[in-house]
Amino acid sequence: MTIQIKSLDQLKVMRRAGLLVGETLELLRNSIKVGMRTDALDAIAAANIKRGGGTSNFKGYRGFPATICISINDEIVHGIPGDRTIEDGDVVSIDCGAIIDGWHGDAAISIGVGSVDPADQKMMDVCDESMWRGIAAGFTGAKLTDISHAIEDYIKSQGKYGILQEYGGHGIGTEMHQEPHVLNFGKRGYGPELIAGMALAIEPMITRGTHKTKVLGDDWTVVSTDASRGAHFENSYCLLPDGKAFVLTAIDGGKARLAALGVGISPLLA
Repeated sequence: MTIQIKSLDQLKVMRRAGLLVGETLELLRNSIKVGMRTDALDAIAAANIKRGGGTSNFKGYRGFPATICISINDEIVHGIPGDRTIEDGDVVSIDCGAIIDGWHGDAAISIGVGSVDPADQKMMDVCDESMWRGIAAGFTGAKLTDISHAIEDYIKSQGKYGILQEYGGHGIGTEMHQEPHVLNFGKRGYGPELIAGMALAIEPMITRGTHKTKVLGDDWTVVSTDASRGAHFENSYCLLPDGKAFVLTAIDGGKARLAALGVGISPLLA
């Protein structure tokens, strides 16, 4: 397994890409509403990425036809934007990526639109928090599966959720998907040691039912086999020479959410 190690200057460029992704997702969060078509959200994302001096790393990736992935309800990841209309109570997961000067950013959020079922909201909150728990566990000197264990441990503590097995996080840098693969479950203490210069995308995906999935006929959209609703959150973060982390795709670098877990962020990219 070869893991790409980045210099501080390279991570500064990754921060630019990551910040553009984070800002695009916030724009989409503020734009989404009942009655909107998913391809309208895709157009908003495309325009914002272009305006920010980036290019989409999703569009054209293995033939993917859009700028962002939009997955609704039992669609958990990799949904294709189109003429579908967002309805009241939908759980909408949006995955977004951008490239600036050859370096990638990648992040995702799930949003409840309109009148949200409290059980759906809890699922989204659990998925989101598990991501931050994973990042907090992925400090310099930790092992890769310490992240996996932290994610699984928190999700299991909150109720009965299906944790997707076939999909997980990944390394990120000059490509969107790099080594290592980051599972969202497992025992702690295994895998490579985490060192300065590593950048990882942490992305838990859960459902209110089974962990089992299937891919629809479009060869992209991943749905739960029992039609249970799912959530998907992702942030890309890095480890810096001062031994601290920085969340490349979070607008505040992850400061607020990591502080709540007793973890400080590096000032080197702030």
